[in-house]
Amino acid sequence: MLNVLLVVLTSLTLPAAAQIRVGGAINLFGRYGYLSISMKVVPRNETDQSWVFREPIVDVFKNVPVRSSLSAKVASNPLIQGDFHMEFCDNVRQLLQAYFRDFAVERLDRPWQAFTGSWPASAVARNLGLNASYVTGRHSYVLVRLARHREASRVQEDAAMTPNSSELHEAVARQAALVTPGDTASVIEFIKSFGSHYVRSFVTGNTLFQVFVYSPAIYSRIKEVMKVRGVSALSSEEIDSYFSPWYAEHTGRILAASGNTTLENWAEENLRTQFYFFVYSSLIKLHHQDSSELLRDLNRLMGNEALLQLDLRTLAPVFKDPARRQWFEEVIDNNLKLWEVNMT
Repeated sequence: MLNVLLVVLTSLTLPAAAQIRVGGAINLFGRYGYLSISMKVVPRNETDQSWVFREPIVDVFKNVPVRSSLSAKVASNPLIQGDFHMEFCDNVRQLLQAYFRDFAVERLDRPWQAFTGSWPASAVARNLGLNASYVTGRHSYVLVRLARHREASRVQEDAAMTPNSSELHEAVARQAALVTPGDTASVIEFIKSFGSHYVRSFVTGNTLFQVFVYSPAIYSRIKEVMKVRGVSALSSEEIDSYFSPWYAEHTGRILAASGNTTLENWAEENLRTQFYFFVYSSLIKLHHQDSSELLRDLNRLMGNEALLQLDLRTLAPVFKDPARRQWFEEVIDNNLKLWEVNMT
């Protein structure tokens, strides 16, 4: 898949409001396929904008060494800390994979399914700002996204989360000692009590995104031009044309990952553009050299309202005994494979 990085910008940061914490553990199997219910990753039809992460989370490790965050990189540039990029997606599956590119789950081959496995075609269309007719049939897509990072946190040293160095809460250590190699039920009981994975790192903030839909033939032509010439070699007029209704079968709505309607309404109004007789709103307008004022406005409007990146690792470091650890990982692997097959 062609991934074109258009621009990287730095800026000031604001205090965070995330409920997530590094080192905390969750039970991935408790809501596999439905994680978008408890993690704010796509727009939701609700009035409560105060939460980012409400999956039950348990403190398993003591004294987790944490490295935070963007606040240590305060800069004088009043633009945006984050990135503006596009990804070319041959089909809907690649589109979902691209949207969840920055979400990793250890021992899960298709981590995006942990969020999207429950989505029917109508939910895919609604969550990505498309008309339902464009998520079935033969279509290709380009996902354009502007991310504004507000808070980032991660385990400071991977070595601190190894079986030999990690320090456990007493209740966790007692339950881990009851895990018996060959006994699946003992692993399931541990997972029910303390979870299957811990948060190794996360980034919160907000994202504006837009999906452009193309016929496969037109899509292939544009993708080849981008690959051969590169974005920097194309004029603004050429880029505008490729991302206009002149080439695209459908231009999706500009949405905010947080569902912030104030931000979405701002984008609809201020990113309106015209190509020949077509009038439409386009994130591509932010790629123009004269977009500094727009980016300053977005820096103010894009708060700490959504989960943008997440790295989950299994709780294997909990088990000091190699045989117990190997059995835990085996049960985790088998169950994740079953979930992936069942949700396909």
